[in-house]
Amino acid sequence: MSFFRLINAEKADHPVSALCKILGVSRSGYYAWRDRPPSRRIREDAALTEKTREIHERSRRTYGYPRVHAELRDLGASCGRRRVARLMCESGLRGCVRGRRKRTTRRDIHAVPAPDLVRRNFAAAAPDRLWVADITYVHTDEGFFYLSILDAHSRRAVGWSMASHLRTELVVDALQMALWRRKPTSELIHHSDRGVQYTALSFGKRLEEVGICASMGRAGSALDNAMAESFVSTVKCEVLHRHRFPIRETAKTAIFEYIEGFYNRTRRHSALGYKSPVDYEKATMEEAAVAFAYPYGKQCHYSAETVGIVREAGFSCACSSFAGVVERFTDQFQLPRFRVPDCNGERLAERLSRWFSD
Repeated sequence: MSFFRLINAEKADHPVSALCKILGVSRSGYYAWRDRPPSRRIREDAALTEKTREIHERSRRTYGYPRVHAELRDLGASCGRRRVARLMCESGLRGCVRGRRKRTTRRDIHAVPAPDLVRRNFAAAAPDRLWVADITYVHTDEGFFYLSILDAHSRRAVGWSMASHLRTELVVDALQMALWRRKPTSELIHHSDRGVQYTALSFGKRLEEVGICASMGRAGSALDNAMAESFVSTVKCEVLHRHRFPIRETAKTAIFEYIEGFYNRTRRHSALGYKSPVDYEKATMEEAAVAFAYPYGKQCHYSAETVGIVREAGFSCACSSFAGVVERFTDQFQLPRFRVPDCNGERLAERLSRWFSD
């Protein structure tokens, strides 16, 4: 704090002349500072603080300065991270801080676990190549209930289930929800810890029926399932530890609203370049459409809206090949034609539909 600011703060209790004499500054200098209009930097800081406060409120008071900074950049504001951090500190704004994780995994020592196919490499080249899962508990005044989560390449929560028990049906229901929403085709790995629910024969049989490869980390190693652990920690930090739930239904509603209304669609992830999971998947879908449409390297950029037009125009008719999709698209919208690779049309259509799947 400058001398003049200190004098301004203490002038109600002490004479200005005495304060100026003690601090070694002139009275005229203090009054000139007091009557001076705010500088351009101060005015910009005030406007930036107001925007920062709005973003922090929209994020349900969960964002720290890195995510607030990313949001400001998307809004067109030119500022640095340290400036945002300083303004948030001066305004008393802070993000959620994670606590320590409690142990909830119960291992069946007689079950044979699946091999670890991931080996802490959670980078997936495309959506629905790798799902990670974990179980956590939710405390309510009515008693505990349990939450099973499945996460994907884009950090999107694709399936979950909530129940007041820890039977295998909990994780099977979460898997069923993910299968119904994503409709994966092949080359999918389901990775989890060695909890008794995941090593159960019924769950392994269901994975085998739908053609999903099971993978499990080592016992007692949270790092082997770090992505799922991180997601669970985020849910606890931003929802469960900030509210008290009198009954299970209240907690279920809050979790559903957080996952579908905020986490998947709005919350920015540092691992995704500070995009939300939905926005990241849209960008991935757009890149895939360009790669399919221009296999010989011609540069072109389609918007997500245009890709949606391709989906509607191509797959609403019973096109059995990618060439049919391209022809229908170019004929209907009078766009320049481009070459289509001469290969198996059904395989291309299957790959394209994977990118366009919800």
